[in-house]
Amino acid sequence: MASKRDLKKAIRYACGSMAGECIFAQDVFGQGKEEEWDNIIVDVALLQEEAVNHVSVSFDKEPRNFANRHEYKKARRTYYKEVEKAIAKYMHDETDKVVAKMNALMPKKG
Repeated sequence: MASKRDLKKAIRYACGSMAGECIFAQDVFGQGKEEEWDNIIVDVALLQEEAVNHVSVSFDKEPRNFANRHEYKKARRTYYKEVEKAIAKYMHDETDKVVAKMNALMPKKG
């Protein structure tokens, strides 16, 4: 697993970029839809907060619970890989929802 600090930075960067895109789209295409765009920006902020909270986990076992140090490290590594996969899936799913909302507010070609 990447360091918690790096994961949190990546989440903040991604959410900041999405919020920036929303602000840009709101300025360019958002006439009459400002409240909907603002709601999407709030959703992005909540996504960032929730995702960062998901990163803040710790392995709940201690080395003395295992036969040796190697088994402890292996279990810990497996645990953090699963956490990282869960965070990635969560971010992907929630980002898809935000993008769908953004696309719904964009003007249709025609």
